[in-house]
Amino acid sequence: MSRLVPDGYLGAEARITSGPAPELVEAGYALETADAPLLHHGLGLADLAHVLELHEAEIIPTADARVLLAALLELLEIPAEDFPYDPLYGDAYNSRERELERRLGSVAGWLHTGRTRREAGRIAFRLALRDRLLELHEAVGRFLGAVTTQATEHAGSIWADTTYLQPAQPSTFGHYLGGFGEEAVRHLDRLEQAYRWADRSPAGVGGVGGSRVPMDRERLAGLLGFESAGAHTRDVMWAVDGLADAVVAATQAATTVDRLAEDLEIFASPGFGYVTLDSSLCRASVLMPQKRNPYALAVIRAGAGTLVGRATGLLVTQRTPSARTDNWLHAYGEVAGALDLSRRVVALGAEVTRTLTIDRDTLAAAAGSHFTGAADLAEELVLRHALDYRSAYRVVGRAVATAVDTARTTLTPEDLARAATEVLGHPLALTPENLRAALDPALVVAGRTVLGGSAPDRVRDHCRSLAHRQTESTAWRQTRRQTAQASEADLITTARALATG
Repeated sequence: MSRLVPDGYLGAEARITSGPAPELVEAGYALETADAPLLHHGLGLADLAHVLELHEAEIIPTADARVLLAALLELLEIPAEDFPYDPLYGDAYNSRERELERRLGSVAGWLHTGRTRREAGRIAFRLALRDRLLELHEAVGRFLGAVTTQATEHAGSIWADTTYLQPAQPSTFGHYLGGFGEEAVRHLDRLEQAYRWADRSPAGVGGVGGSRVPMDRERLAGLLGFESAGAHTRDVMWAVDGLADAVVAATQAATTVDRLAEDLEIFASPGFGYVTLDSSLCRASVLMPQKRNPYALAVIRAGAGTLVGRATGLLVTQRTPSARTDNWLHAYGEVAGALDLSRRVVALGAEVTRTLTIDRDTLAAAAGSHFTGAADLAEELVLRHALDYRSAYRVVGRAVATAVDTARTTLTPEDLARAATEVLGHPLALTPENLRAALDPALVVAGRTVLGGSAPDRVRDHCRSLAHRQTESTAWRQTRRQTAQASEADLITTARALATG
């Protein structure tokens, strides 16, 4: 650290008169170098595209372009863990610069023409971000598929849906699960939107306003497999809203899985017995031999909570003046780490859902308990007796209260007539058949035929729409991966052809 100007600081001799302080290396440079494995491959691709564009623009002599491309292709083959990244030299780009200068001398200097090291880093990061968004997108697709399969299978499984964890109304378990599928569809939309932000190329932006060097930014974007060049040079280099979009989308995807996991932990408890987790997702108690802990659900909950913290932290670091480093210093690792964590959480949630055993009989036994048909009975009074709903509500509420007080679990026509007399001053007639139709869980659910309702056929309709969206998302993802892979292969082929003359 005693050298005046560390290798890798092009032109720094004019202003930097000492090596970096150990504290700066530990707190800053080491943090940047820690991102090297994330950026390594993308930095290599960014360098290849930049040299090819410089050559096409007749900026760099062909002989030097060949030498430089040959060296860059060699570096591209070196795994990140074997590359001599050293925090003494600052970020990953500077270590690469030092290695190229060691190999090529002044020829390596062409690589800096019309480009900052930040540009190369931004390119590499967006390439890495795209990959991780697609991986999370795939995990969400698997979760959607698992939910859709279970919802289809249990489209007719009657249960007592709950709000505030209290028995509410008869429904189907397939309808309950379908709600999580609908959320997953929105997460796919969010991730696809975040991908579109990442799919804009920063290549060729120069400092902040473009370069005097005649760089074709659309050509560079094509070489690197981006959909297009960023529309504004300063924005595509320094804006961080897209990072927040990606992490918030990742957090929301994990939070949906967490909400399901929170429910399943209750439903799997002996007090409910609605569902059973697969043994491969449980952990035994060391002390108590009878315990079967749903450990996967705790892992999901912990991951989702951590992601909420990461998203919050990222949002806080955005509160800086524009074009600053502090809102980027931790961003590469934090954003990539958040997407990786969300992918693991969502993938685990998909496996929990796929292997879940659902007890139809236990669900059905609870469906008619605790007077879950009370609201339907009140609506029956509205429809049959032209009674306003608030009055009908009071009549049914009085009948239920009397039954509870007398330790009864069902209602009779006499109960309603008596309650109506007490509330309205006159009785209401309801036959046993009418009463049964209003209170029978299966008949109640069969009438839930509104769009998106819980009637079995409506649940199956919804499941078909979920399956269709999953198919669309798979095709979208495959297209993006194929485009990226083909562009990378073409870039390397083009560089190798020029390098070998």
